[in-house]
Amino acid sequence: MSREAILDSIRRGLRRGPLPEDQAAMLRGRLARHPRQLIPARSRLPRPEQLALFLRNLEKEFGSFERVPDLAAVPEAVADYLAAHNLPPQFGMAPHPVLLGIDWSARPLLRFEARRAMPTDEVTVQHAFAAIAETGTLMFPADPTRPTTLNLLPEHAIVVLHASRVVGALEEAWDLLRAERRDPMTGGFMPRNVMLVTGPSRSADIESTLELGAHGPRRLHVVLVDDEGDAPAEAPGDPRAEAVAQPGEPAVPGD
Repeated sequence: MSREAILDSIRRGLRRGPLPEDQAAMLRGRLARHPRQLIPARSRLPRPEQLALFLRNLEKEFGSFERVPDLAAVPEAVADYLAAHNLPPQFGMAPHPVLLGIDWSARPLLRFEARRAMPTDEVTVQHAFAAIAETGTLMFPADPTRPTTLNLLPEHAIVVLHASRVVGALEEAWDLLRAERRDPMTGGFMPRNVMLVTGPSRSADIESTLELGAHGPRRLHVVLVDDEGDAPAEAPGDPRAEAVAQPGEPAVPGD
């Protein structure tokens, strides 16, 4: 069914014809300008305090973190987390260019595959597009370099986040997405799916008892790379252009 046929069906159900031109122009202008709603003052902080707010909120939502000086320190941070939780040195990893560009040979015992998640993965390593200080939330637009299953299937989700990608409010994270992501087929910015993750999965539906890992990872650990001002924007172009290694394909060198 075409778009116009669907809209005509909705209009008939509402007993309304096409919008008058003045109302249609008002709606077009609103969509083009992305007007702001009220933004809480708690997100309008000096930069060091904004980062501290994000980390406080991350911990408040049962997440954990480690700050590292650069990407070269990520393998050690991942290895330390695995050792601290008595986990085997293996994981599924997002095939994101930033993660693939890390020299993992500094920790030769680590074994990983760049691919989407598998049900047997106990640990995954993902790359965050952005983070929101006022709520401690991570943003993951879906594309082949960030398979959504890496956020859902493992018991332990490790996320590499650039400090320069922490913004104050939710609206600013959407600004980044609009500015840096374009779909060549439609010209729009919206990916098929955007996951907003605030802490590990949890539920208190049964007798109001909090249960971690109810619908996803039991633990969420952020490796925060202190790159303030140095991190590149997302690569322009079609995010679907990069292929994802499927289960059974060769592992990325570094194991």
